[in-house]
Amino acid sequence: MYHFVWIPKYRHKVFTEPYRTILKELIEKIGYDYNIEIVELEIPPDHVHMVVRSEPKVSPSDVMQIIKSISARQFFRLHPEIKKKYFWGGKLWTQSYFVETIGNANEEMIRQYVKN
Repeated sequence: MYHFVWIPKYRHKVFTEPYRTILKELIEKIGYDYNIEIVELEIPPDHVHMVVRSEPKVSPSDVMQIIKSISARQFFRLHPEIKKKYFWGGKLWTQSYFVETIGNANEEMIRQYVKN
């Protein structure tokens, strides 16, 4: 299990409603389509927290590549006005992200952290 955190380019606070809910639904659908179990997902205005389980053959970098690339493409397709106003460079996400593994001992602690 992995805990990821990543931010939009320029750390713009764009994920207010209704965009927050739309992005959350997109990410959950991508997880479903690619057999990535999204255990927790919280989206404050300027970053994303996500806890996932995936098959051992799927690396954390694969998870991020799938989630970030597809979510950006779909989000901009649905909301070109956000791309035009905030992301003139054409990228929704920064290249970087934080990831840590989660063992059984700290799973509940991480899940509570993500929720809050």
